[in-house]
Amino acid sequence: MAVIKPVNGKHPQIPADCFVAENATIVGEVSFGKECSVWYNAVIRGDVHYIKIGNKVNIQDGVVIHATYQKSPTTIGNNVSIGHNAIVHGCKINDNVLVGMGSIIMDDCCIESNSIIAAGAVVTKNTIVESGSIYAGIPAKKVKDISQELISGEIDRIANNYVEYSSWVKE
Repeated sequence: MAVIKPVNGKHPQIPADCFVAENATIVGEVSFGKECSVWYNAVIRGDVHYIKIGNKVNIQDGVVIHATYQKSPTTIGNNVSIGHNAIVHGCKINDNVLVGMGSIIMDDCCIESNSIIAAGAVVTKNTIVESGSIYAGIPAKKVKDISQELISGEIDRIANNYVEYSSWVKE
């Protein structure tokens, strides 16, 4: 059974239609929208600041989401996919974003809507990722603009697939 526990009287808020894997950990002031999924070994720690997650967000295996004490909460918009082993820390991710596997998004960053963070990218503190772009590398820099086909072909496809995948494993 997943570890879901309060911290300092603040409880995770998880709608019934969300999937949370048996070995995921969600603690403290964490709230989810509808149709979200939290996969195996993911850790979401709302112990030092709040974490707010929108609708149709998938948090894949091994992801860590945290915040910075008394300074930087983490907010994640709708239709967001956070790839395996990514770290999301004290930042804002807007709607329709794909965060690639193994990437790191650091404090006070803003990932604008319709963007992709490439696998393995490191988005350093205070970076603003422009809407409609792909950022890659260490440190992450803009490498190209995203076409509408890529937005619907990758960002939407992955988010929709994870809603389906979660239906396969819900008890």
